[in-house]
Amino acid sequence: MARAETEHAVGVDLGGTNLKVALVERAEGIVRQAVLPTEAESGPERVLDRIVEGVARVVQGFEAHGHVEGIGVGAPGVVSLDRSTVTKPPNVPGWETVHLADALGPRLRAAGIDVAGPVIAENDANAAALGSAFYGSGQPFDSFVMVTLGTGVGGAIVVENRLFRGTTGAAGEIGHMSIDYEGPYDRAGVAGAIEAYLGQRFLSRHARYQLLARDTGLHETGGHDLRDVTPQHVHAAALAGDPAAIEVLAWAGHKLGVLLGSVVNLLDIRKIVVGGGVSQAGDLLLDPARRAMGRCVIPSMCDGIEIVQETRGNDVAMLGAARLVFEHLDDHRDDHRPAG
Repeated sequence: MARAETEHAVGVDLGGTNLKVALVERAEGIVRQAVLPTEAESGPERVLDRIVEGVARVVQGFEAHGHVEGIGVGAPGVVSLDRSTVTKPPNVPGWETVHLADALGPRLRAAGIDVAGPVIAENDANAAALGSAFYGSGQPFDSFVMVTLGTGVGGAIVVENRLFRGTTGAAGEIGHMSIDYEGPYDRAGVAGAIEAYLGQRFLSRHARYQLLARDTGLHETGGHDLRDVTPQHVHAAALAGDPAAIEVLAWAGHKLGVLLGSVVNLLDIRKIVVGGGVSQAGDLLLDPARRAMGRCVIPSMCDGIEIVQETRGNDVAMLGAARLVFEHLDDHRDDHRPAG
């Protein structure tokens, strides 16, 4: 079956604060996008309504020129192996288990939105990795590991341009891998997990403790006793040459590199893409990670190791969510292709 000249899908990045939605063309990427408050505190029904509002914004007027092949949703929380349900996404109070197609279908029809194909869910870090693989910094690599440094620490494994999802769909939870079994606890209760060092709230706390008694310009920007300091404050100070801020990022990068060394030893995947808000520190974070990683990988596996920053920011999550639809179309065509 021949592919249409152009194919479009909608990609949704479901965040606890903001909802990002894009109309994506398979080859060219984002055609148009919208950002709106998730209003998560109003409960799951309101969040579902907001998803439909976001979809409506990006497809408005498009129906006259083409049709939408489907909707992909990148969401935090547990996504079922068949990519149909999302369970207990963080920062969405009251959301237990929601079958997205069943929940969104009537709302889409009521809003007059005609979607030709499926509604597909995927973990948000997996969606970001898929977006990176086809539209971002992961494009040069057939196989790589994605690490997202944001509110938490997410991870994903891409093998030959396909996501490795494990036996239940939950593979890639790098944020909950421990680098010190006597270390601090992350949000899931895992001692010494990398998220307990590099998740935004945790990193802010560590920065405060390390810098309270240091001579640093962050005392002017981080609030009284550095109570308001954030990774963004630390990054800005480091770019301005603040030695103490540079040391904090080097400390964080070292932790990341130790973890990534174990990842390479386990998977023999030697390309790493780092995204998320904290990754904006760039080489101030990644150079220390590269040095630490090199010391934690067995010598026979050191060739070809590379850590790169995802430069497309939050766009990769929307692009990857839409890519779920394009992969579904390709798999469906393969299933119906005549043998021989």
